[in-house]
Amino acid sequence: MASNFPSASSAAVRKSMQGNKSKNTIPELKVRRKLRMAGFPGYRLHWRINDSGGRYLCRPDISYPGRKLAIFVHGCFWHRCPTCNLPEPVNNGGYWREKFDRNLKRDIEKDDLLNQLGWKTFVIWECQIDALDPLKIATESGLIC
Repeated sequence: MASNFPSASSAAVRKSMQGNKSKNTIPELKVRRKLRMAGFPGYRLHWRINDSGGRYLCRPDISYPGRKLAIFVHGCFWHRCPTCNLPEPVNNGGYWREKFDRNLKRDIEKDDLLNQLGWKTFVIWECQIDALDPLKIATESGLIC
């Protein structure tokens, strides 16, 4: 599949974008630490979830497969946090608008499909992690009733 990425506006921007990781990000590490502190280890990282036909659906950041719980740690920039309301990049505006729209559409579709398969989904926004109480994470996500 060919990539249609616009060229970076500078070498510094290119280096910054290359540094963005998709796994084991600082927000993910913070959430995982809070879950362990609250007494909820045993999660799986990037556990592959297939649809009913056996086709790949997604890999949540954190999952408890036995409880059918998928936890997604969303970055405010990439997933367009409704609280932060961050501005879109000025350069290559059309590309970024399409990129963010695809991300949002994929997030909604993934959530719907997981719910249809009996999974409970829980989203933790990057901006909420530091103030989030570990027991609140466990209660709201369904780890404890």
